[in-house]
Amino acid sequence: MERLQKIIAHSGYTSRRKAEELIVAGKVTVNGVVVKELGTRVNRNDDIIVEGNILSIEEKVYYVLYKPEGYISSTDDEKGRKTVVDLIVTDKRVYPVGRLDYDTSGVLLLTNDGDFANLMTSPSHHVEKEYEVKMKGFLRKEESLLLSRGVQIENYMTKKAIIKNVVYNKENESTKAT
Repeated sequence: MERLQKIIAHSGYTSRRKAEELIVAGKVTVNGVVVKELGTRVNRNDDIIVEGNILSIEEKVYYVLYKPEGYISSTDDEKGRKTVVDLIVTDKRVYPVGRLDYDTSGVLLLTNDGDFANLMTSPSHHVEKEYEVKMKGFLRKEESLLLSRGVQIENYMTKKAIIKNVVYNKENESTKAT
């Protein structure tokens, strides 16, 4: 048994928030009965109709993508920038698992599996992430110590970083580390 809005969202029909709006508006039936109460639990094999459309459960998909610089880790952008979803061809409604900055490149996962995405990104699951960082200038010991304790960014404290494989390039005055 799962919450109705979660099953609707997992089907790819719409987002969970929009599914909640449709339920409250009386546009969803389960086994022929209109459901207006959020949190109603249903089975995946129940007959679910949303706005007159029979709901079919979407197959879960997983993509490993190398995100180049110049793309945002989102499904759409109000500023019109290119998104990571623009880099794949799929008829499924997928979204990125985690984030990489616009001017950063690296491996990123995309999926339509919300449980998997939560498992990978929620701090409570302690999934370790590894980054290779290249920076102008030299990483000083004091800066390394600060990173190893965690950094306060607005109202959020980052996890403690483990910095290793530090390589200094004196020729172009840069640092590379993992």
